[in-house]
Amino acid sequence: MTEMSVSAGQRWPVGPRSFATALWRHRQLLWQLTLREMHGRYRGSWLGLAWSFVTPLLMLAIYTFVFAVIFGAKWGSRPADGTAHFAIFLFVGLIVYTVFAECVNRAALLVLASPSYVKKVVFPLELLPIPVVGSALFHAAVSVAVLLGAMVVSGMSVPWTVVLLPLVLLPLLLAVLGLMWLLGSLGVYLRDIGQVVTLLTTGLLFLAPVFYPVSAVPEPYRPLLELNPLTFVIESARRVAIDGVAPEATAWGLQLAIGALIAWCGYAWFQRTRKGFADVI
Repeated sequence: MTEMSVSAGQRWPVGPRSFATALWRHRQLLWQLTLREMHGRYRGSWLGLAWSFVTPLLMLAIYTFVFAVIFGAKWGSRPADGTAHFAIFLFVGLIVYTVFAECVNRAALLVLASPSYVKKVVFPLELLPIPVVGSALFHAAVSVAVLLGAMVVSGMSVPWTVVLLPLVLLPLLLAVLGLMWLLGSLGVYLRDIGQVVTLLTTGLLFLAPVFYPVSAVPEPYRPLLELNPLTFVIESARRVAIDGVAPEATAWGLQLAIGALIAWCGYAWFQRTRKGFADVI
């Protein structure tokens, strides 16, 4: 491979068309990187990809035992359907949160962890978040399969609206991409950003309606909860996956526009600041 020469005044395109072109041109490379990302997490372990099933089941069991058994938590004003039903509502929130946290927590080290891509190899650095998001979506799909199986076993019906779950996640995925570009760039220049992000994502786990519905929050504090970017996605995911209610078109469209704006801003920031990566790493 040849050395990458970057002139001081070089600019990279920031429009969505350039990004779509790069996605298509490097689709085979992205597929290989995504597969490596998926398998790399469990390389050398006995169970391999089976951990994709074991991990969410284990975490679900722990959270359910703590909140439903020890604390005796109920799901808002719903009738007491038992621990299994509580676990299913909880699991949907965990799936959405895990996609967000898995990607954002990796973002600050995206560029720092790939110095060879920055210095020695002609590589489309703007595509670094894609394999991480692809791996997170794969594990989310496995978790959704576990969720549907649990619903059947517990006697709950699976509504047709569950097929709309990817649409519900789309605004979140766009926002996550924007955050990954932003944090990936900042992580090169501010090495402490990764620690800050980890603290914030941990806080969001409890400040988002993962373990409780929005209706359980006292009325004066609900507007604050609505400011959490995960709130709309988690509540919408529960409606389409459990309640059989399609997302409200206007609210979804607004979230999609916000997600697209965050994605474009993060992408533009990354492209504008990438010329200094090789000098810092």
